[in-house]
Amino acid sequence: MKALLGRKIGMTQVFAEDGTMYPVTVVEVLPNVVTQVKTVEKDGYVAVQVGYEDKKESRANKAEKGIAKKANTNPHYVSKELRGDEMSGYKLGDKITCGLFKKGDIVDVIGTSKGKGYSGTIKRWNMIIGPKGHGSGYHRGQGSFANQGRYNHGVMPGKHMSGHHGNKQVTLLNVQIVDVNEEKGYILIKGGIPGQTKAIVTVRSHIKTVKNEKAMKNLIVREQPVEAEPVKEAAPVEEKVVEAPVNEAPAQEVKEAPEAPKAE
Repeated sequence: MKALLGRKIGMTQVFAEDGTMYPVTVVEVLPNVVTQVKTVEKDGYVAVQVGYEDKKESRANKAEKGIAKKANTNPHYVSKELRGDEMSGYKLGDKITCGLFKKGDIVDVIGTSKGKGYSGTIKRWNMIIGPKGHGSGYHRGQGSFANQGRYNHGVMPGKHMSGHHGNKQVTLLNVQIVDVNEEKGYILIKGGIPGQTKAIVTVRSHIKTVKNEKAMKNLIVREQPVEAEPVKEAAPVEEKVVEAPVNEAPAQEVKEAPEAPKAE
């Protein structure tokens, strides 16, 4: 599994060569600098720690300066660990770019959802609102707290109640990369992804099986038809016109018709 960090910029739309319109999310991918390498022998698992977006040294603390010094790089605002066997080939100071993925790849996107503050059960858990007429006093309630004698000293864990809505880690599975531009440093991902604008997201290889993966890739990466080589025109052949000999037949004598007798 391979992964990298990026920043969500916003949404737009792009058109394919055949005119198909794709709504996409633009993810800016600055070079991910490897600041620490973890191995099975030393740490028990394979991973790399990467830094994203340079920070002024005057704004970094002592620990951040020490990590950056070992990797011979600048301190970073974001530091995160990326696990996966495919990440084992990197060394301190290496840079991971958006060229890690290709157009048409199926990936998972991990981000923090938008926070929506303190919300009731109708908005937070999509519960059904109660009747509004006929004397009902139960409109936007939280439902029964009965536990059938199993947890009499409190509320059972997992009960859907009002509270802080959003601001949680969300993983969006099996989304597709529409385009990758390594020169300008961005990835276009089909559809929306979790998080608000300018939020940090993690893009990784998909971990669940995709039944129609080949068909999905064919929609984005269309095979260009192989152009046939132009047929070389043969040099024009000069046609020789041979006149056939004309056999002149002897002229036949035309006999004059006899004159009709004159009427008396």
